[in-house]
Amino acid sequence: MVSDLHPHLKEETKVYRLTGSPKEGLFGATLGFFFGFAAVALFGSTARIFQDVMALSPVMVGLLVAAPSLSGSLLRIPFSAWVDTTGGRKPFLVLLGLSIVGMLGLLLVVYLLYPERLSASFYLLLLLLGVLSGCGIATFSVGISQVSYWFPQRRQGWALGMYAGIGNLAPGLFSFLLPVALGSLGLAGAYLVWLIFLVIGTALYYFTGRNAWYFQLRDQDVPHGEALRVAQEHGQELFPAGSSLDSLKISARVWKTWALVILYFTTFGGFIALTAWFPTYWQSFFAVSAVAAGTLTALYSLLTSAIRVLGGSFADRIGGEKTAILSLATLLVGALLMTVSHSYGLSVVGEMLMALGMGVNNAAVFKLAPQEVPQAVGGAAGWVGGLGAFGGFAIPPVMGAFVRAQGNAGYATGFVTFIGLAILSLALAYVLKHAHAGPATATSLRPNP
Repeated sequence: MVSDLHPHLKEETKVYRLTGSPKEGLFGATLGFFFGFAAVALFGSTARIFQDVMALSPVMVGLLVAAPSLSGSLLRIPFSAWVDTTGGRKPFLVLLGLSIVGMLGLLLVVYLLYPERLSASFYLLLLLLGVLSGCGIATFSVGISQVSYWFPQRRQGWALGMYAGIGNLAPGLFSFLLPVALGSLGLAGAYLVWLIFLVIGTALYYFTGRNAWYFQLRDQDVPHGEALRVAQEHGQELFPAGSSLDSLKISARVWKTWALVILYFTTFGGFIALTAWFPTYWQSFFAVSAVAAGTLTALYSLLTSAIRVLGGSFADRIGGEKTAILSLATLLVGALLMTVSHSYGLSVVGEMLMALGMGVNNAAVFKLAPQEVPQAVGGAAGWVGGLGAFGGFAIPPVMGAFVRAQGNAGYATGFVTFIGLAILSLALAYVLKHAHAGPATATSLRPNP
């Protein structure tokens, strides 16, 4: 549509073409993230199949289920910063395109080699294709930046909670649907459906994804100052601080960025890690069926995602720091239960408490990120989202090491990892709450020319 400027701007001879609205920007970003983020569950429900066929060790299984999270975390840093120079559309489409290439390669390997010729010699190839398929996971921080530029700070808790909460539903749905698809379609058929799903999702984002008004104006070669003025007249509050490298440098100099990285490593990295690890945990520790393990994992993943939506609104009301402290305390209780439990029922309770704590804290962190680093939202989202999500790659091999060292009992004691992370994160949340320096306001800052 062609946007009409406000009445006092009618005297301007130039009328710029602006499309979309904050709600449309939120819808497109959420849609693209939903399709890309499904890769978290890529190997969770199929790890036992590859383990049996390829004779993989527990640590190798941990690395396999974590492989998509490697690119899905580290690529968040440069791609989120890229948003500060070009908006979100290009980074989104590149990441989703790379994920399509990875899924196509994985499908071909499974179709041509599984099961007779798929040996341990192809393990590194599977890891590589998993890393490539996981590029879509990195759309998270791209969308965080894209949505942040659309909305004023007073509504960002709600907007980012909706974005992340709905987008995060994908791994839970796939954790439930993939075992069902495996039973009816086989491994190759299930991955073929996944590839089709990803291609359709990329096409939908192409038609619905929208950059915020400032970036639309810059794409029309409108000078920086004029683009800034017009975007402000339309209600945009946040603006980029300069180049991608500038955004990363600026945000890296803010100590709160690194506190938020650790909080996010614990709960979002932990969420990714457990979504991939829980199918193996439930099948190996309690000997439940693949479908039952997928259902339990889906419950965890869906609850973590759904509660994030409410967590964003909660953080708007009581503040991000208080929300983080309450949610991390809940996570700590859940992790303690998981560590000591050898009871199926108690473990389910522990899993649900961990889901509640992780989901709410994930919302709190990204309520705080644009608040604490408004002069470099893309860079901050890149550091927090990228290094934080790296927990999804780092944690499963650590939990696999407990299994290797202690046998089946290691599936429970491995959750001591989350006890340590929760305690550290609680301490940092307390420091954030009692920091004396107040955050700058977004409207007082201006980007570099």
